[in-house]
Amino acid sequence: MTEASTLQPRGFVIDRKDGQAQLPGSLHTNRRLSQWLAFDEPGVVQVFTGKVELGQGILTALQLLVAEELDVPLTAVRVCSASTARGPDEGVTSGSLSVQDSGGALRQACAEVRAMALQCAAALAGQPGNTITVHEGRFRSAQGQDLGDYAALLQGVELDIECAGAAKPKAISERRLLGQASPPRVDLADKVFGRPRFIHDLRLPGMLHGRVLRPATLDATLVRWPAEDVAAMPASVRCWVDGRFVAVVAGEERDAEAAATRLASRIGWQAGTPLPELHDLDGFLSSAPHQTTVTAERGEQEWPADGLHHRAVYLKPYLAHASIGPSCALARWDGCRMEVWTHSQAIHNLRDDIVKALARETTPVAKADIVIHHVEGAGCYGHNGADDVAFDAVLMALRCPGEPVRVLWSRADELTHSPFGAAHRTVLQARLDASGRLSHWQHELWANGYSSRPGRAPAPALLAASERADATDLPLPINPPMGAGGGADRNAVPAYAVPNLKVITHRLTVMPLRTSAMRALGAFANVFAIESFVDELAEKLGEDALTFRKRHLDDPRALAVLDTVVQQSWWWADRAGEPDGIGYGLAWARYKNTGAWCAVIARVRVDEQVRVLNLDLAVDVGMVVDLDGVINQIEGGAIQSTSWTIKERVTFDRHTITSDEWLTYPVLRFSEVPEVRVHVIDRPDEPPVGAGEAAQGPVAAALANAVFDALGVRVRELPLSADTLLRAVHAAEGA
Repeated sequence: MTEASTLQPRGFVIDRKDGQAQLPGSLHTNRRLSQWLAFDEPGVVQVFTGKVELGQGILTALQLLVAEELDVPLTAVRVCSASTARGPDEGVTSGSLSVQDSGGALRQACAEVRAMALQCAAALAGQPGNTITVHEGRFRSAQGQDLGDYAALLQGVELDIECAGAAKPKAISERRLLGQASPPRVDLADKVFGRPRFIHDLRLPGMLHGRVLRPATLDATLVRWPAEDVAAMPASVRCWVDGRFVAVVAGEERDAEAAATRLASRIGWQAGTPLPELHDLDGFLSSAPHQTTVTAERGEQEWPADGLHHRAVYLKPYLAHASIGPSCALARWDGCRMEVWTHSQAIHNLRDDIVKALARETTPVAKADIVIHHVEGAGCYGHNGADDVAFDAVLMALRCPGEPVRVLWSRADELTHSPFGAAHRTVLQARLDASGRLSHWQHELWANGYSSRPGRAPAPALLAASERADATDLPLPINPPMGAGGGADRNAVPAYAVPNLKVITHRLTVMPLRTSAMRALGAFANVFAIESFVDELAEKLGEDALTFRKRHLDDPRALAVLDTVVQQSWWWADRAGEPDGIGYGLAWARYKNTGAWCAVIARVRVDEQVRVLNLDLAVDVGMVVDLDGVINQIEGGAIQSTSWTIKERVTFDRHTITSDEWLTYPVLRFSEVPEVRVHVIDRPDEPPVGAGEAAQGPVAAALANAVFDALGVRVRELPLSADTLLRAVHAAEGA
């Protein structure tokens, strides 16, 4: 049995039914204190995490948590980027779980280490532990005697032990930093001042440069290989083909680029299965082969004929991550050890899949011989090309032993070969009884799965692994279980009080365009549909949309974000006096029905196109760790969701993806960014929940509702672009 065959697909949640004593967050599966903390240098706390910085500020949030629990200066805390060489295996940085999983683990680990250091200080002073104080990382006796810092007190103390879980993190009354301090972002200064920090900036001695040439679609085949042109390449350029994987490596980047351009014009590809019809995604999604599951069901399934019945269909297109910086990675093979630098969000999962993908090599590379380091890159909040380009670099490094190889994708590669966010069709039906209350609700959706990240299938989910000779197909994307928040069905269960409910999920079993995780997964499409639909129901009753929502909510924290966003907005109360063409919209959701609560109101102007003027958001993330970080996350999510909602769509003909540059895949420009205000409700006595994805769905729905308010026409298809608006207007006139 090979090592690859023994690697089991990774789950989506921490297994807490493994018979071990419960520990917080990822500490449960990484139980040794030395996996999290080190005190090798006086006055310095080294912090290890398995979560990675994507621009979301997690390194700063973890720095705050550690400084709080240990009572050390922020400047003393050094959070190390994730690496398989040292630190915990926390799986994937996703799902807005980093503060809960990594932060929760570090709070407990710090509490444990603080208790150990206090015990050492008490023994040194010959006094009870409760008389010892800690300030700015120094321990002092009741008489003011300096007893040393953590490094001095823990010298000779073994931290390579399992956390006992006995120490308690600080009480609310003892906190001095969480939710109050405004620390400088750990990662921001380098980015602002243009200092090397990104994977693209990394240079290694003797580094080579690689490029990959790929077919237009997943199942196209190579039918012409220009052997004569390859033979005529300069000696400094190496080109080879393995199945459909075409690689170019050169000592100079310009030579690699020139050779790839020349080779691309001479290679011949044969198209595979035709892509769907772009302008009939509704028809494709509803007719494609699929597996059907009932996600949720309660109450009676027979619908009374009386009352007000309403049905509507909503459509979301394929979306690209469209990161500003294209995917990049470096790899070095010395004949015994493979070292990889990557901006993957799942370095341990990636390592598992590299082992699987190299299992057929003459000498497979063992997992223990692969070291992967995270280096920051352009964030994408999902599964982009970072893992794929890392494996591209691995394959090239194997052909160039002793020489590090840097592989950089082109803009066209990034927009056509990274996994997309799935196209998504939603059909909603509801009944209101004689009193105007929701009595029945059905949510039915069609989409590909929302996860095909590495490490979660028996076969490797790496693009080049599917292109090599005798390779296995890419695994079909799956949906995480509802216990992990769901995938296509994320937020498909409405949070409103409705006694009779059914949610049906149709997961496509064909994948003409490669799809995987994108920020918020199915919550973006489902909340857009649900909150648009709720506005439609309120309008049919002639009732104010806010009143209708509040009448069907029994969650006090949901009501609180709705009340807060309306009360804090300076322009919402004046909406009756606006001129024609200005519209207002409201929406809310609790992310994953278990995470953060977020309410949004939007103000737009609609003429030939939609211009978003203002967004106000209220958010409840429980205990606030880094207030500025929460605001940044919600602002960023709101702006990205605005871009998705009014501009973005992957386009294609029957043979190729056509949105391969910024002109054909436009994103929101700086000049189009609305004024965004975020109102944070801090609940220091509640567990923290992540902010990263809470705004995506509510912003889309609020914008759609605002467009209806301005235009008087309901638009149920995204994006809310000029051509979509025009089709909706013509359809309304025809009706």
